[in-house]
Amino acid sequence: MNVTLDQIQAPIAAEMEEFEKKFRQSMQTKQLLLDKIMGYIVKRKGKQIRPMFVFFTAKISGGDPLPEASFRGAALIELLHTATLVHDDVVDESNYRRGFFSINALWKNKIAVLVGDYLLARGLQLALENDDFDLLKIVNNAVRELSEGELLQIEKARRLDITEDVYFDIIRQKTASLIASCCAVGAASTGASKEVIERARLFGEKVGMAFQIKDDLFDFGTDEVGKPVGIDIKEKKMTLPLIYALQQADWLTKRRVIFNVKNNDGRKDRVQAVIDFVKKSGGLQYAIGVMERYRDEALTILRTFPASPSRNSLEQLINYTIEREK
Repeated sequence: MNVTLDQIQAPIAAEMEEFEKKFRQSMQTKQLLLDKIMGYIVKRKGKQIRPMFVFFTAKISGGDPLPEASFRGAALIELLHTATLVHDDVVDESNYRRGFFSINALWKNKIAVLVGDYLLARGLQLALENDDFDLLKIVNNAVRELSEGELLQIEKARRLDITEDVYFDIIRQKTASLIASCCAVGAASTGASKEVIERARLFGEKVGMAFQIKDDLFDFGTDEVGKPVGIDIKEKKMTLPLIYALQQADWLTKRRVIFNVKNNDGRKDRVQAVIDFVKKSGGLQYAIGVMERYRDEALTILRTFPASPSRNSLEQLINYTIEREK
């Protein structure tokens, strides 16, 4: 892909720089240990895709220049989402996130849980101090859905009986609800109508569905979708390529594959056997087709907004994420 993330970000580059300063300030605290941990969290930030969605959607919804509410909305999402990630790392007993040590790895579980609680409280405080009840309602709904999706996945993983419908429910709640809330917050922060906010939310939901299917594809490692890792299979997660492949299989094959997923114990031969089965059964091609359908539906909704540099960048951002190799 020729376009870079910096080029995509160009129409909101100044806003992103301003947001970084404001977000860093919002994370400061007089409690020394907490301040040290907040500083660590700010330093290891990723691509900042979530604030980008907030700002781009705010701009295409009529917020140019961006109102202060857009910056608060982006900060609210970052604070509450970071809280869920810190807690997730404790639940998953994960020592790394994005190549950095997790909070629980450096400061142990008890502190990590309290830090997650603090981030949650800080987000609520930010919204309540500014009477941003409409933004808080949107983000609170996303956090609730994230939790429900995670619990649904854990429940289903025990029996490995996930159908396509259940899978779509899980990723809509776990991944798509967050991107949807970014876009809804962006529109709502500009005082847009309920119809525009809902259109922005639905756009974000479609994008989030495509994003998650792309992540699922990475697990099976082909030239088109990245390096083989098999992490989802090792963790007994049922993803779309595998669900589709199992639907096409006879009873005996299905039983053998599910046995390999349930009892892989990290064994490379069993993980590879599942990957080979999915590839031969057309699971990757099917998932790519579904991902592209969600992307096209998102683009159709996006094009109902007025043409602008921000709308162009959103289109590029979707394609950048769908076509990425890592």
